[in-house]
Amino acid sequence: MLRVIVRRLLQLAVTLIALSALIFVWLRNLPGGPIEALLGERATPERRALLVKALGYDQPILVQYAKFMQRVLTGDFGNSIRTGDPVAEVIGRAFPATIELALVAMIIAIGLGVPLGYLAARHHGRLLDNLSIAGTLLGISIPIFFLGYLLKDVFTQNIHWFPPSGRLSTGVDNTEITGFFVLDGLLTREFDATADALWHLILPALTLATIPLAVIVRITRASVLDVLNEDYVRTAEAKGLRHRVIRGRHILRNALLPVVTIIGLQTGALLSGAVLTEKVYNWGGLGTLITDSISGGRDYPVLQALILLAALVFVVVNLLVDLSYAFIDPRVRVR
Repeated sequence: MLRVIVRRLLQLAVTLIALSALIFVWLRNLPGGPIEALLGERATPERRALLVKALGYDQPILVQYAKFMQRVLTGDFGNSIRTGDPVAEVIGRAFPATIELALVAMIIAIGLGVPLGYLAARHHGRLLDNLSIAGTLLGISIPIFFLGYLLKDVFTQNIHWFPPSGRLSTGVDNTEITGFFVLDGLLTREFDATADALWHLILPALTLATIPLAVIVRITRASVLDVLNEDYVRTAEAKGLRHRVIRGRHILRNALLPVVTIIGLQTGALLSGAVLTEKVYNWGGLGTLITDSISGGRDYPVLQALILLAALVFVVVNLLVDLSYAFIDPRVRVR
């Protein structure tokens, strides 16, 4: 097991180094580039030459990359072009909002998707199975931004069940410790703030969870159908084992490997879905920061750090998925 962990960590490091090199070269070769973004309308040949020298862009590209990686490893991504604040602080303010939203969305998708997929497989060809197929097709085909505006119109404008935007209601006291508003409310015993944060989370999380929920239902259904036809399941049934034991030990455990793989991929994909969801609900997370950094003057330092952060989250999630295989299926440990 230790050998598997070490090998995966080495692969993770190589992936991040390769990606950082691609991002470093790509951003410096975009039209305009960081120099033009920093100078704006004040760009003159003299100022451009001074800034090129000040930033070290006159040095060989390998030297620039080595210095860039040295700063990254110490958490120094430079300053935002838009605000002048350190990039780490800018991202630190937005990161908890997106993680909180993505985590709740994934809990909804897994908590509903796995049981629904299992039930659809157990009732193969019946009404529940047909409804699950139709529902998942609908969930995958509806664009996130359209679903977000639809839910917002119905539940906030018409029947007023949920707030239209933001993470907390105006006037609600919340002592910010971690940036995760639900957790902060629990830590400070401000339970009204916790309830209000959850109230604001429901609609954005449901919107973001739609596509992963549909995918998890379909994959779980297909995987369980494959396992149901295996000899060991029929043998367990013939022995008269309890249905709960058959379901947990023989069916779900053997059907979970492809489901866990999809969960890992969908967790990484939530970051892209969060861009649209956060704009619809004015969430103020990484999605909002990405669009502001692109449209608000090509904030290259922030974009560079955001891409690296998204890649880090994606590879770490997939590392955890790979390691979870060994706990779900003992045969993986043997191999």
